[in-house]
Amino acid sequence: MLYDAEYLTRIEGLIRAHLPDWGLPADAALSLISISENATFRATSDARDLVLRVYRPGYHTPAEIRSELAWIEALRADDIVPTPRIIPTLDGRLLAGIDDGGTPRHMAAFAFVPGAEPQEGDDLPRWFRHLGVLHARLHAHARRWARPQGFTRKVWDFESMLGSRPLWGDFRAALGLDGPSRALMERTAGVLRERLAPLSTPDSFGLIHADLRLANLLAEGEALTLIDFDDCGFSWFLYDFAAAVSFIEHSPLVPELKAAWLDGYRTRAPLPSDAGDALDVFVMLRRMLLTAWVASHAETPTAQEMGAGYTEGTLRLAEDFLARRG
Repeated sequence: MLYDAEYLTRIEGLIRAHLPDWGLPADAALSLISISENATFRATSDARDLVLRVYRPGYHTPAEIRSELAWIEALRADDIVPTPRIIPTLDGRLLAGIDDGGTPRHMAAFAFVPGAEPQEGDDLPRWFRHLGVLHARLHAHARRWARPQGFTRKVWDFESMLGSRPLWGDFRAALGLDGPSRALMERTAGVLRERLAPLSTPDSFGLIHADLRLANLLAEGEALTLIDFDDCGFSWFLYDFAAAVSFIEHSPLVPELKAAWLDGYRTRAPLPSDAGDALDVFVMLRRMLLTAWVASHAETPTAQEMGAGYTEGTLRLAEDFLARRG
């Protein structure tokens, strides 16, 4: 799938055809918010201001998407974290089926929430402390929530990330690898498998957001809104921090972000004294996973922006990780 102008024009046409399902005119103002694998647009009229997500085909089943939406509704109903309200169609559907030239796709709508992605800089640790609080609340809710019958989401464990059934592609196919660098990646994956074993206890694993990187946070005043639960699934709770530093794992600010996140989390829930060491393991795991994603999704704008340079950064992080932990 090419994410070019022709693709965006086609997706915009699909959205316009279904805007009346949400009570908007087909000629409502429509603007692109983001395009990665899903396409997200803002639609505005005198009466409504919505964010519409067109899900990519072949990744989530309808049952998985409905499970995502069910968790969002539960989080809002229980006042756990700030996240946009799901807007049903006029006939009450949370998820609308659409036909993309014979390919079945799905679309959901959310209330527009103002805000901007937090930026790297002096203020970022403050936001990460706030994020630690919100993650602790999310995890506590996930532990006690009685999931509805039929709830199903992907499992993000070693095998689905770097092992025998990788959901985002084989890390060995990362852009720019040669024999020695591929061997370095394989050694790193082996050490990660070993390090993850003692961290994989029943209490350490549950339903998480799994992708609260900066692009999925909306900062407005003192408020932080969490968006895009598209990759939520079952994984290590502490992996949520690693997802939060996606694409900035190399930043010298990460140790300060980690300390701020731990501090915020511990205001709501206890963590073991060695949690910081565990976070380093998950950051390396996430970096390896994203490196595989960049290669297997090379057609996406995000992957094109990262390119082989992201692999080079991963190799540097892997060398440092093995030097400290191998």
